[in-house]
Amino acid sequence: MPDKFPDMQYRTLGFTGLKISVIGFGGWRTSHGGLEDKDTAFECIKWAYDLGVNFFDTVEGHPAALSETFLGQAIKRFRWKQTDLVISTKIFQGSVGPPNNNNNNNNNNKSSARKHILEGMEDSLRRLDLPYVDIAYAHPPDFNTPMEEIVRAFNHLINTGKTIYWGTYDWSLTEITDAVDTAERLHLVGPAAHQPEYSLLAHIRVAREYTPMYGVDGYGLTTHSPLRKGILTGKYNIVTSPPPGSRLAESRAKFIEEYRKTFGDEAWEKDAAKVDKLREIAKDLGVSVAQLSIAWTLLNEDVSCVITGASRADQVMESIRSLDVLPKFTDDIKGQIQAVIG
Repeated sequence: MPDKFPDMQYRTLGFTGLKISVIGFGGWRTSHGGLEDKDTAFECIKWAYDLGVNFFDTVEGHPAALSETFLGQAIKRFRWKQTDLVISTKIFQGSVGPPNNNNNNNNNNKSSARKHILEGMEDSLRRLDLPYVDIAYAHPPDFNTPMEEIVRAFNHLINTGKTIYWGTYDWSLTEITDAVDTAERLHLVGPAAHQPEYSLLAHIRVAREYTPMYGVDGYGLTTHSPLRKGILTGKYNIVTSPPPGSRLAESRAKFIEEYRKTFGDEAWEKDAAKVDKLREIAKDLGVSVAQLSIAWTLLNEDVSCVITGASRADQVMESIRSLDVLPKFTDDIKGQIQAVIG
């Protein structure tokens, strides 16, 4: 292994006793391409583990559910102990294909109802080939299911040893507060972690909306999308359309397809202008825009872990090297960044 990688840092997840690496590995990018990416997935997962990552985030739902399959196979292949890992998955999206013959026989398959939480968790554990996960996230808010049912269902997973903690994904502060209050009223275990989007281009919710719960409800943040779907790499600033082979050009995920439609619009151009200015700051520091962006999220001490993705091993290495950027954030650099992002 090449030397000169920074030592991994670890933070406690909220008010729990769980120690997780500040850089996490999300399997979405290595799994979305299909089974032909298995070797790449194994290489990326192995590099992350060898460089100190202990937090691996997965999700149910096709095609992203392959992230569970690949991670489970990697654990067996490299003979890792689950006690050395912190594994999470997200329940809601379902893991079967579209209904046949226009029937809605699987309309309970995308839900936070007790039925799908229990069945979805069983399917996830089967793909992971593990007896439990450390964190099961409710993903995303489900306005059709009463909060009491959601809280009771995730507590059932805890009580039956299927997960140790449960958390929320992209919920609003109001929804999180409702879950916490409901759990307290029922004398049950409330959510311990939250997974919101957080980056230099998407920071208002973490900086403002969620502020009341920091240090009060004991939530640990495991943030996602530190590169804002790739725009914070800077590679899209000099092109008029997503280049062939890029995530924005090739991805079949619905949320990426929707984001692709915004390419070149007014909001995109504003973000691209910010990235150009951030590129100058990164250049002065001798780092990449991606490294600057990932490191910036970790300046927030309420962030327990930033989840990164990779479709190549060198991207894993670049993410880890973001830790070298942290000491470079002087007050002057912070001020320059703040002036750019507003």
